[in-house]
Amino acid sequence: MSQLPADPQPSWRKPAGIFIILALIAIWAAGIVALSPWVGTWPILVQAIFYLVAGIIWVLPLKPLLRWMELGRWRG
Repeated sequence: MSQLPADPQPSWRKPAGIFIILALIAIWAAGIVALSPWVGTWPILVQAIFYLVAGIIWVLPLKPLLRWMELGRWRG
């Protein structure tokens, strides 16, 4: 008959990766907030573009980080 595979050991990479993701979000948000006195003087449409780009760009480092969390390597 077929044998069930042994339970894999939990990886430390997932909790570490979650912590790193939360830290990146906090650092990114603090950086954007620190820029708000200068950004607040810009025209409203320029502010909107800045905050839209800043709200999207933080996602870029997540792909390699998520790959590392799952596979244990940085590149595919």
